[in-house]
This record gives sequence, structure tokens and C-alpha cells, in this order.
Amino acid sequence: MRRGWLIANVLWLQAGWWLCVLGARWPGLLLVVPPVMAVHVYLCRDRPGEAWALLRVTLAGCLVDSLLGAIGLFTFDSHPLPLWLAMLWLVLASGLRHSLAWAGQPFSRGAVLGALGGPLAYLAGARLAQVDLPLGAVTTALLLAPIWALLLPSLVRLAAWR
Repeated sequence: MRRGWLIANVLWLQAGWWLCVLGARWPGLLLVVPPVMAVHVYLCRDRPGEAWALLRVTLAGCLVDSLLGAIGLFTFDSHPLPLWLAMLWLVLASGLRHSLAWAGQPFSRGAVLGALGGPLAYLAGARLAQVDLPLGAVTTALLLAPIWALLLPSLVRLAAWR
């Protein structure tokens, strides 16, 4: 089951990203996320631990994006943080103890993935969700790279914390 679980988790992370980002334009898509997340927690061996990890990471991620929005790195139509982005953090959190757990040790591995993947996900998501990047795409990506280099491995560790 472990290999199948990891593959399903990777597929969910991809599908969930699309559902959330496209949910900025078509909010009905967001209705898919809560039931899938409920099934995710139900299927986890450590249900209470998984639920708390999802809560910790989602709150931390929402705080980070709220701060980045407050300093003007990006601008949303709804303030301070749109629902689709909060749900996107929940989707990401669902992979941190599973298919993305490898990004926590060593720290450098997660830092490289975060520095590359974080800004790319933001740039693609901003374009699809019609999020304004007042500093431009290149400057935004260059500012997000070191933030995500620290953030991703830290989030993996936050998710694993008991």
C-alpha cells in the first residue's frame, strides 16, 4: 500500500493544485477539496497526527502568504487571503508527511526544491488565478526563491513535528 499511497498522494498534489488555482476563477471547483482531504485523513495511519500537521502547515502557509501580500509581493482581489489559496496550502500540507517527506532531510535537498519549485508554482498560479505581481515576474521569483528555500524544508519538519 505504501507505494500506491505515495503515487496517489503525488497525483492528488497535482490535481489539488489545479483545482485550487482554477478555483480562483471557478469557485465550484473548490468543493472537491474538503471531501478529498477528509478521505486523505481517514486513510492515514496516524489520523490525529495528520490532522494536526495539516492544520499547522496550512496556518503557517496562510500566514506567510498574508505577509507576502501585505508587503506587496502580490495582490489579491480578496483581502487578505483568498479561499483558493488557503485551500492550496491545505493540499500542499497533505503531501509533506508523505510524497514530499524526502524534502526535509537533508535540509539542502528541500532548499533546492523549494527555491526552484516554489517560485515556479507561484508564477504559474498567479497567471491562472489572475493574481497581480506588482514587482514583475522575475523580481517576484528572485524574492521567492530564498524564502521557499527556507520554507519548504521547514514546513516538512513542521508537518513531522509531534
